[in-house]
Amino acid sequence: MIGIGFQTKQAALDNLNDMTAGATPITEAEYRARMHKAQTYMREHNIDALYLNAGTNLKYFTGLSWSASERLVGALLPANGDVCFIAPYFELGTISDYQVVQGKIYAWQEEECPYQLLGQALSEFGIGQTATLAVDESTAFFTVDGIVNANSQLNVINAHKVTSHCRMHKSDNELALIQRAMDMTLAVHQAAASMLHEGITTTEVEAFIEQAHKKVGAPGNYFCIVLFGKASSFPHGVKEPQTLKRGDVVLIDTGCKLHGYLSDITRTYVYGEASEFQREMWQHEKQAQLQAFNAAQIGATCGDVDHAARSYLAAQSLGPDYQLPGCPHRTGHGIGLDIHELPYLVKDNPQALAPGMCFSNEPMLVVPDEFGIRLEDHFYMTEAGAKWFTEPSYSIDDPFGLEK
Repeated sequence: MIGIGFQTKQAALDNLNDMTAGATPITEAEYRARMHKAQTYMREHNIDALYLNAGTNLKYFTGLSWSASERLVGALLPANGDVCFIAPYFELGTISDYQVVQGKIYAWQEEECPYQLLGQALSEFGIGQTATLAVDESTAFFTVDGIVNANSQLNVINAHKVTSHCRMHKSDNELALIQRAMDMTLAVHQAAASMLHEGITTTEVEAFIEQAHKKVGAPGNYFCIVLFGKASSFPHGVKEPQTLKRGDVVLIDTGCKLHGYLSDITRTYVYGEASEFQREMWQHEKQAQLQAFNAAQIGATCGDVDHAARSYLAAQSLGPDYQLPGCPHRTGHGIGLDIHELPYLVKDNPQALAPGMCFSNEPMLVVPDEFGIRLEDHFYMTEAGAKWFTEPSYSIDDPFGLEK
């Protein structure tokens, strides 16, 4: 159990330090470059304007951080021209304060229809009533319905091709923020493993991980899954907390945010002496992860990467496809401002890998009613192929490679 259960919670926390020094938020110049890239795509595909709803697409393109609610807050980006914003009148001061890219704000009073105001803004851009408006794919149905009913002649389409065209390819600044967030979470993982002891509960470990993320400079956990024993066979957890016993599989999946960008790492090991079957499954998981990584080459498809992991597992009589025991879900997902974003490493996905794309690599193994093994690290694509953000877990006995 190298690196597992050798110190107190306080000692583990004391060994952590703020890791955010030098991490630079995305600049206004980059936000403007993103909007320019989207506008170029829109002109090439006869899209007249893009509506960005409160959420990560609004943040990605304009820098404005705002959570979606029942009130319309968003931005309109015309194919030609400057971005403008739509918001409740009483939020004008706050919206102005949070703006990174400045733009005209169309404000609506509580009794007014914000969807009609959106149509007015389009008209002032010189965009006709029968124009094509691409609507942010994350927009709630009631908002899309409101836009359509108030502007019945508009050709409203899904904006995901515009947004994903930009967001799938991370810039150097984005990669640096994701890298730092991953480094922070890996340090938290190592600290969490170090303070485990028999009788500790999953709830206590979750609370420690929250403290540890704050110690390394994050606001706290963005999410946290801690599972012991049989519960580890449920990929996203169970309702009741568990208490750690010797011989239990420990699965911890957690991440944090740094300037909006996310980390997401899973480590799985055994508290105490691993059984031969646990060792065998752990090695198959590690090998499947490696097969996926090796298949991640420029020009290969997302489906090819998933197939590499799944075909290895099938050769070990695990699966095939999504059958259990085996891997019940896709091999990986994109990551950035959202924890799960395009593109996905899933069977038959024809999306070609290209520089700047980022992926989780987590072909989890589930043995029903016994345990699950998930080793999750992320990689990003370079011109020369895939590069890890964090090095994979070394071994079941030395998961953090402290004595390799």
